[in-house]
Amino acid sequence: MTTAQHALNWFEIPVTDFARARRFYEAVLGRPIEPLEMGPTTMGMLTTDQTVVGGAIVKAEGCVPAQVGTLVYLNGGEDLAPFLARVVPAGGTVVIPKTEIGNDFGFFAHFLDTEGNRVGFHSMR
Repeated sequence: MTTAQHALNWFEIPVTDFARARRFYEAVLGRPIEPLEMGPTTMGMLTTDQTVVGGAIVKAEGCVPAQVGTLVYLNGGEDLAPFLARVVPAGGTVVIPKTEIGNDFGFFAHFLDTEGNRVGFHSMR
């Protein structure tokens, strides 16, 4: 499946303290995030798999964390509960716990990251 088949092609989660955000997302996602310097911008790719929709944490001029506006849902794998359980120990806040969507659409949860962004998780179980 190529990204052309998805409504979403790329997303960026704005951060003010890249090192803090990197530690948070590495702990929550359970994988390393390598920094990538692109001029004055610092990015941390959340996935490097070219066959899936990708995104990054980004520190750059004009990137402002927010709890309102567009909401990005990260892939919670088979069950988002293990990811969500790592949010608070990593310094974030769970604002909506794992909740069933209904109509066989799976489950979702929302959290605030260390930068003040509201982000979601989605999984089918």
